[in-house]
Amino acid sequence: MSDKDKKQIVEEFKEEMKATSDTGTGHYNLAMTYLGERDFEAAEKELRLAIQEEPELAEAYVQLGGIAMYRGDLDSCMSYNKMAADIRPRFAVPHGNMGFVHLQKQDVDKAIASFRKALSFDPGFLQARTSLGAAYLMQGDATACLEECTKVVTKEPKFGPAWNNIGLAHLELGDKAKAREAFDKALASGYDVPEQLLQEARD
Repeated sequence: MSDKDKKQIVEEFKEEMKATSDTGTGHYNLAMTYLGERDFEAAEKELRLAIQEEPELAEAYVQLGGIAMYRGDLDSCMSYNKMAADIRPRFAVPHGNMGFVHLQKQDVDKAIASFRKALSFDPGFLQARTSLGAAYLMQGDATACLEECTKVVTKEPKFGPAWNNIGLAHLELGDKAKAREAFDKALASGYDVPEQLLQEARD
């Protein structure tokens, strides 16, 4: 299928969504189409309309949080995800996102608490478990990082960020051979391991 054909399909889908966007779900679906095109302003407009129609649509708040994160607005990202979690307390994604914001702010203890909460609701949430491993590593606990990230790659062997964390943990523990092996697997999965880390594992 040519790029022109793909674009036409997207445009037709957008028109179809616009015709049914008088509900919160309709606006949300249209917003997701715009997000796929990286048209964040249009997506934000539709997400706000979705919330007007369906104030309890937790997923819309999560997506607004994602847009805020893309713009570097950590406080707004946190606020939107808190709203989503208040609406659906057992919704794992906003808890994981709040953990990521805490990590960005170097508040590791709060990050760990958020990731653990997310995983209590969805043990298969690979991004949250990988980020929990990263948080443990930031705390200086490379062994705990290995434990969490090994669970991830056992379930999804090509999950690059987890392999990268495993490599970092092995470096921290002084095992450069295992670090190289983990970084190689991260690279094979398409993850961009920094050259500095690769060099450190080779030296």
